[in-house]
Amino acid sequence: MKKEDIHLWDVHRILFGEAPAEFMIEVFIRTLLIYLALLTIVRLMGKRMSGQLTIAEMSVMLTLGAIVSPAMQIPNVGLAQGTLILILAFIFQRGLNFLEFKNYKLEKLSHGEIVLLVKDGTLILEEMDKAKLSRQQLFAVLRSEGIFNLGQIERVYLEAFGMFSIYKTKNPKPGLPIFPPEDEEIKSFSKEAEKHEMVCKSCGHIGTEEEFQRECSVCLTTEWIEATLPIK
Repeated sequence: MKKEDIHLWDVHRILFGEAPAEFMIEVFIRTLLIYLALLTIVRLMGKRMSGQLTIAEMSVMLTLGAIVSPAMQIPNVGLAQGTLILILAFIFQRGLNFLEFKNYKLEKLSHGEIVLLVKDGTLILEEMDKAKLSRQQLFAVLRSEGIFNLGQIERVYLEAFGMFSIYKTKNPKPGLPIFPPEDEEIKSFSKEAEKHEMVCKSCGHIGTEEEFQRECSVCLTTEWIEATLPIK
């Protein structure tokens, strides 16, 4: 298109482009056929493609979207070309799955690793930093699961596909309360521990009496608060 052909108030060109009106019917037919082809390919790729996706699976889905778009909209791109590329993407995805099944290192490389975020009521801050996850983001997930104190937790894992796996301890112990910062005075879900233990406000580590006078042995911070016991 030449510069002189561009007019800001050319509503017809902005809405319908330069293709003839009959092409709208062709776009409808192209979209229907490509949709059916895409639906078939995704179905053949397996049920995982309709669930929580891994990084590799998300990449495949984005690629499929880029593949089908030209075949639906561009007049000089045929449906056969788009369908062929869809089939090739399917073969690539199936081949990658087969190789991952045979090679654990490749599977770990393409999908990522599980990250341990909480161990025995203590935050593993180094792993949280690697996962680009803040305390409040993690605490929000825990509160949505009915957990209001780190003393209730045995393990929290961040799965490779972004979901959290949370394992509660059978015997809750005093720990760091995880209420929102603006609602720290709430008393409905916790009570003071009998031994009046102190907990690191940064990582949730229960400190010794000697540690209260200096830094936390886990995260090296110096801010301590009184540990609370979760109410069942």
